[in-house]
Amino acid sequence: MAEETLKQIGQRLRGLREVLDIPAEEIAALCEISTEHYARIEQGEADPGVYRLAKIAKRYGIALDVLLFGEEPRMNSYFVTRRGKGLSVDRREDYRYQSLASGFRGRQVEPFLVTVDPQPGDGRHHKSRHEGQEFDFIMEGTLQISLGDKTLTLETGDSIYFDSSELHCMYAVGGQPCTFLCIVI
Repeated sequence: MAEETLKQIGQRLRGLREVLDIPAEEIAALCEISTEHYARIEQGEADPGVYRLAKIAKRYGIALDVLLFGEEPRMNSYFVTRRGKGLSVDRREDYRYQSLASGFRGRQVEPFLVTVDPQPGDGRHHKSRHEGQEFDFIMEGTLQISLGDKTLTLETGDSIYFDSSELHCMYAVGGQPCTFLCIVI
């Protein structure tokens, strides 16, 4: 995420804690990170990750959009996202998320359009895990996903549904970005 975005998310997290009188240790434990790491997130010095933010939003009954964008969803019967117009979050330098339902109140799932850039050949990839399940449909490019001790390659038109509490990481291969529909449940 961009430095300014990280600072804004950190301020919103601190505000949430202050309003609801939540100790930092409680949120750190929820996110399975140290209190020191969580303090760095609130200070805008560390990336919280979309999945951690979703976990916090779910636990404390607020919309993920409030933490990501500082906006409360307003629609409750439908919400249209026009091509290229979804609210964007750059989770890391190589991942770009575009929320596809940011204005819909009370979502049961979090749909994103994700673009992942190819990684340098150093073999280091960010691994994560989060509660729930995830569905990914490859729209363009080739995605390699490491899921537990398995590595799978997905091409355009392929999809995967998995238990996202399993340690996983994704990266584009073939020298081109990969774009996929990601639905976090």
